[in-house]
Amino acid sequence: MNRRWHTAALAALIAAGTLIAPQAVAKDDGLALTPPMGFNNWNTTHCRDDFNEEMVKGIADIFVSKGLKDAGYEYVNIDDCWALPERDANGDLVPHPVRFPNGIKHVADYVHAKGLKFGIYTSAGTKTCNNQGGFPGGLGHEEQDAKLFASWGVDYLKYDNCNNQGVDAKQRYTKMRDALEATGRKIVFSICEWGQNKPWEWAKDVGHLWRTTGDISDNWNSMVSIAKRNMELADHAGPGHWNDPDMLEVGNGGMTDLEYRSHFSLWSIMAAPLLIGADLRKVTPATFEILQNREIIAVNQDKLGVQGRVVRNQGGNHVLVKPLSNGDKAILLFNENDSAANISVTAQELGLTRASGYKVRDLWAKTTSHTAGSISAALPPHGSAMFRVSAAKDWYNYPPAITTAADGDVLYPGALPIVQPGKTITYTTSVSNTGRLPIAAVQAALTVPHGWTAKATSSSFKPILSGEKTFRTTWQVTVPATAAPGRFPISASFTFHSPHENNPVTRQYSTEALVPGAPPKGELFISDLKWLRAANGHGPVEVDTTNGEAKQGDGGPITIRGKVFAKGLGTHAPAHIEYYTGGSCSKVTATIGIDDKKVNPLSLVSYEVWADNTKVYDSGPVSGADAAKSLEANVSSATVVRLIVRDGGNGKSYDHADWGDVRISC
Repeated sequence: MNRRWHTAALAALIAAGTLIAPQAVAKDDGLALTPPMGFNNWNTTHCRDDFNEEMVKGIADIFVSKGLKDAGYEYVNIDDCWALPERDANGDLVPHPVRFPNGIKHVADYVHAKGLKFGIYTSAGTKTCNNQGGFPGGLGHEEQDAKLFASWGVDYLKYDNCNNQGVDAKQRYTKMRDALEATGRKIVFSICEWGQNKPWEWAKDVGHLWRTTGDISDNWNSMVSIAKRNMELADHAGPGHWNDPDMLEVGNGGMTDLEYRSHFSLWSIMAAPLLIGADLRKVTPATFEILQNREIIAVNQDKLGVQGRVVRNQGGNHVLVKPLSNGDKAILLFNENDSAANISVTAQELGLTRASGYKVRDLWAKTTSHTAGSISAALPPHGSAMFRVSAAKDWYNYPPAITTAADGDVLYPGALPIVQPGKTITYTTSVSNTGRLPIAAVQAALTVPHGWTAKATSSSFKPILSGEKTFRTTWQVTVPATAAPGRFPISASFTFHSPHENNPVTRQYSTEALVPGAPPKGELFISDLKWLRAANGHGPVEVDTTNGEAKQGDGGPITIRGKVFAKGLGTHAPAHIEYYTGGSCSKVTATIGIDDKKVNPLSLVSYEVWADNTKVYDSGPVSGADAAKSLEANVSSATVVRLIVRDGGNGKSYDHADWGDVRISC
C-alpha cells in the first residue's frame, strides 16, 4: 500500500469519526459481572451513634432471615465514621473502639460466616466526607490501606472524593486500583467522585462502578433528577463496569410506597447497583416486598448486562427498554409528573421480533396477558409499570391486555387537576384493549365526593370492545360553590367480560381533584403564602431561611453577596414551588443568587418563573461567582405561578439557590 495514501486515508477516517481513540477496556477480573446488590448504612445513619457493630451484624442476620440473601443481595457495606480521627503510630487506620469494639475483621468474619460479603469506605483525599471534620482518607496511603483492608477480609471498597488536594481524579483512583490489585484479594472497587470528572469515559479499567451524580436524598425530586441524568449514560455500562446513580432510598420514609416502586424499577432497568439504604430492622413489610421482587431483580441482574435505554421521553413521561439474555425485552413506563398519564409504546419501537401476538408479564401485578403489539399503562402521579415482553406463538392462551384510566382536564402537562368551587371540570374515563381478542359488556362508572355531581356526557356502556380499540366516556363533574379547599378523591370503576375469565372482571382507577383556596390579594411576600406543592433537590424547600439539605429548619439566614434577607425561599436545584393565583396577580420580583455560605466552584443553576404553561422569566446560568440578580416577571392572568430552579448540568452539586425578598403583586 502506498504510504502517502495510507496516511491520508487514515486521517480522513479519523476526521469522519470512523476511527476513534482507543476506549478503556473493562477490568477482566470476574468481579461485578452483574450490578452489585447489598446494603450501605449511610442513608439511614450518617454518623449517628446507632451506626455500630451491633447494627451491621443485625443487617447480616436480616439478609439471611428475611430472604434478601436468597434474592441476590450479598454485600453488607459500612460507610464513613467507622474509624478514629487519627491514624496510629504505624500510620494505620484504627476502628472506632466504641462503634466497633472487636475491630473490623471481627465484623467481616461475622458477615462472611453468613455466606455474605463485606464492604468498607474511605476517601481518595486526606480526609473523608462527613460533617464532623472528616476521618483519615487514603490519599498518600493507598498501598498501606489496601493491605489493611485485605487483611480484614474486605470484599468491596467505596472510595469517596473529599479533601482531594486538587490531585487529578484519574491518578488518585488508578493508584488505589493498583494498590487493591497488589493485595491479591478480589475487591470490588466503587469510584465515588460524583460524576464530576466523567468517569464513564475513563474508568472502565479502573473501577467496577462509578457514581454518575451527586448524593441522592430521600425525596421524589432528588431521585427523579438523578435517574434522568443516569439515563443519558446507558452506552457506558456493562458487565464489570456500571453507572451508579447512588444508593436506594426505598424504606427510609421520605416517599410513598408507590414512589419507591418507581425508584426500584428505575434502578433495576438502568442496571444500577441495588444497595439498600434503609435500616432493615425498622422498615415495613411493604419495603421488603419491594426490595424482594425477584422478577424485577432478574431484570437488573440479567447476564447480558445492558443498561435500559430511553425510547421516548415526552413531558415527563418516559419509556425505557432493556434487552434480556433470552431475547425478551424489559419495559418501564414511568410518569414523573404530579398528574396521571397514559403511556403507550409499540412492539416496533421496542425492537421486538415481528409476531402475531406478544406475551406481556406485569412484574408488579404478577399477571400475564397478550397484546397485538402495543404495551400501555394508565399511571397515577409518580407511578410506573414494568413489563417483560416476548414474542409468543401461544399468545391466545392469555387474556387480552386491558388498560383503564380516568383523567381530568389540567392547565398544562403535569399540572395538578385544579377545579374552583362552583365550577365544572371534565373527566374522561377510558378502557383500552390492546389484545387481539375482544372483551364484552364494558360498563364505566365515576364516583365523586358527597355533594358533587358527575354526569356522563357520552355513553358509559360498550357491548363489544374489539382488540386494539379504546372506549371512552366523558363526564361533567360539578363542584359545589361551598366546597372547602383540599384534595378530593375521584374513583372510576369498570366491569367487563374477558374470554379467559368465567366471571365479570372489575378494575378500579383512583385519581383526585384539587379545590384551591381563595387567590391572594395585595402586595405580599411569597414566603407568607401557602404553596400548592414544592419539591427540592436536597432537603425541603425552606421558608425565610436558606436550604440546609437535610431537614426542615436546618438552614441559616438567606445571604446573597453579603446582603441578608429576612424574607424569601431557600431551595436547592432542581426545585419547583407552585402557588395558586387564580388570575388575580400581575408581577413577581426577587433578588436571586447562590447562598454565600454554600458558594462553590461547582455551583451552577438557572432560575425560571412560569405563568401556567408560559415561561415568563429565565435568568440564564447563575454561578457562585455571579453578582446577585434582580428578578421581575409578568404573571398577569396566571392561574398558577411556578418558581423553578434547574441544575446547571453538573449533577446538582452545591446548588443552594436563594430567592431573597421574593414578592408578588395581586
